[in-house]
Amino acid sequence: MTQVFDVERVLAQLTLEEKASLTSGSDFWHTQGVERAGVPAVMVTDGPHGLRKQAEDADHLGLGNSVPATCFPTAAALGSSWDVELVTRVGEALGRETRANDVAVLLGPGVNIKRTPLCGRNFEYVSEDPVVAGELGTAIVRGIQSQGVGTSLKHFAANNQESDRMRVSAEVDERTLREIYLPAFERVVTGAQPWTVMCAYNKVNGTYASENHWLLTEILRDEWAFEGLVVSDWGAVHDRVPALAAGLDLQMPAAGPRPDEEVVAAVRDGSLDEAVLDVAARRVLHLVARSLPGVEADDSFDVDAHHELAREAAAAGSVLLKNDGGLLPLTSAESVAVIGEFARTPRYQGAGSSQVNPTRLDAPLDALRATGGAFPFAAGFTIAGGPAGDDQALLTDAVAVARDARTVVAFLGLPGPDESEGYDRPRLGLPDNQVATLRAIAEVNPRVVVVLANGSAVSVTDWRDLAPAILETWLGGQAGGSAVADLLLGVRTPSGRLTETIPHRIEDTPAFGNFPGEAGVVRYGEGVLVGYRWYDTRAMDVAYPFGHGLSYTTFGYSDVAATADGTDVAVTATITNTGSVAGAEVVQVYVRDPEASVLRPTRELKAFAKVTLEPGESREVSFTLGARDLSYWHPGLHRWVVEGGEFVIEVGASSRDLRGSVSVDVEGEPLWGELTVMSTIEEWFAHPVGGPLLQSALVPPADMGPLDETMQAMILQMPAKVIADFGLVGFDREALDALVAKAAAG
Repeated sequence: MTQVFDVERVLAQLTLEEKASLTSGSDFWHTQGVERAGVPAVMVTDGPHGLRKQAEDADHLGLGNSVPATCFPTAAALGSSWDVELVTRVGEALGRETRANDVAVLLGPGVNIKRTPLCGRNFEYVSEDPVVAGELGTAIVRGIQSQGVGTSLKHFAANNQESDRMRVSAEVDERTLREIYLPAFERVVTGAQPWTVMCAYNKVNGTYASENHWLLTEILRDEWAFEGLVVSDWGAVHDRVPALAAGLDLQMPAAGPRPDEEVVAAVRDGSLDEAVLDVAARRVLHLVARSLPGVEADDSFDVDAHHELAREAAAAGSVLLKNDGGLLPLTSAESVAVIGEFARTPRYQGAGSSQVNPTRLDAPLDALRATGGAFPFAAGFTIAGGPAGDDQALLTDAVAVARDARTVVAFLGLPGPDESEGYDRPRLGLPDNQVATLRAIAEVNPRVVVVLANGSAVSVTDWRDLAPAILETWLGGQAGGSAVADLLLGVRTPSGRLTETIPHRIEDTPAFGNFPGEAGVVRYGEGVLVGYRWYDTRAMDVAYPFGHGLSYTTFGYSDVAATADGTDVAVTATITNTGSVAGAEVVQVYVRDPEASVLRPTRELKAFAKVTLEPGESREVSFTLGARDLSYWHPGLHRWVVEGGEFVIEVGASSRDLRGSVSVDVEGEPLWGELTVMSTIEEWFAHPVGGPLLQSALVPPADMGPLDETMQAMILQMPAKVIADFGLVGFDREALDALVAKAAAG
């Protein structure tokens, strides 16, 4: 039986030096223990799509001697499932493996927003939309932590690029932070209480995240009521004393004795209150206490069952982008050739700290051949980091194999070195040698299915007309090869949907021109228009829109309805499987404010549900939207506000495939702010108290004729102080000051 670990008793025993030591790791992966007081060190290790526990002599940064673990699909693929229940089950499996390996905390998930498809770490992130990222992030945290181990929600906040990530300042206005980059973290914290939150490397508006009191204390703890521990990303702390004062609790990894000594000195000279250190040390001790039952358990996990779950998840997260003429699924009678080195040498996970040593690995070619077909193969091209070869000879062989087949399945994708932690992608498109191979085989065989393997969106515009069918599999984990075979042969029906828009060109993307920044600063100039919010609001053509995904069946939408009760909106719709096979539809609910007083996106996703239906089956789905779903962050009032009036509720299969919309009238709230001498005449007139006061005070000279429309419009935009200083309207600065006081008094 595990002995009870009494946090307060232990804390009271610790010396100042021991408390300071608790706020640092003891090595690369362990917290600091205090043997004298019975405080053990506990281990944390990399995730988020598989356990990366390394041996003591491992290299820490690479794959090294990691223990075998199930490599589940990366977040890009899991997110594309839009399946909360499935992601929860994946989380439970990750938790079991973490516990079985005596690890206290699995470092993940990552819920940073995909601001640009070129971010090198996008494969670890869920979506360009905060609702999807937040809901699925909550699901995986709940799943992992249900097994008695912790998670580390990361990277808080505004870590949306790898270029200069350890120094760059993300310059983001508060409204954009509140509406785009913080809500996914908020959903996970308030919905699942992760044991830890990991601060980002970068600065946010000039202050390192590790020293940002507004983020770590005012937002995370005071507003969201976070109860756990804030840990740094590895190497993100530059001065632990101000970091502790800001709300950081644990610096990782160990950085030698100097930071501990600086903390002790700061307490002794009075520049750091010892109570602040006590709070951080207490949180570390709480983490140790809640970890002990899990790390002391003698558990194991079912390797085969987890592999099958990884296979299910990989299939669910694959997105059928195109299927002209119903080319897919393939029939067993067909003569099918397989082209592409990725079929033999699969790309199944990203590079960097999340690399997993899989318990096994299914190659797509092997999985297809295991079904009994011949599936003749040609490599077609070389891939960076893969087997060497002569591309021209490989292309010639591929053309010969393709010419003799009825259908060709071409496995294309991004080379591993293109996507990694630590640097951003060099291009949006596929490598030239792969596109050349596709063009060559399409010339001799028009029946081409392209299977993509990549961690983030790639441009398809230049070559998609060559392939009647395109299946996006992202980085599907160790069982991705078998999952692809299941989808190609119709064993499973595709049900994934895009959680990120696929643009035509990098020049079309929202952050183009403001990424990756310069001189240590990256400006988020696109504001709230991120991802589909940008493309839809600007009515830009895209290759494939957010939420898009095809199936081997079809779905009908009917009886779309919405009713408002105050600021609550009830939404219902009936979904019917109108095809001949079972399948799953992702029902998406968007909100549009047609006449907002600030710039709002044309539509914003606020709810979704995945519905599995048999042929001919119908089901009503329902959603309840609240005030927050209708709100925007008011830049002047610094709070969420609901602007009353008409809202349009849209229900559909993507942000561009809307099957029904309903207008509702919503009760709003007063949006006027505090009046000052610098408030404009228009702002004064809009104020219920200040408007009548100013109207009565305005006494223009008798010889002043009526103002034309242009002059009236100009005056409305002028601050009241300027009008008073002109001395033309019957009141001066003293009178204006009196009006300000009366307006404030109500």
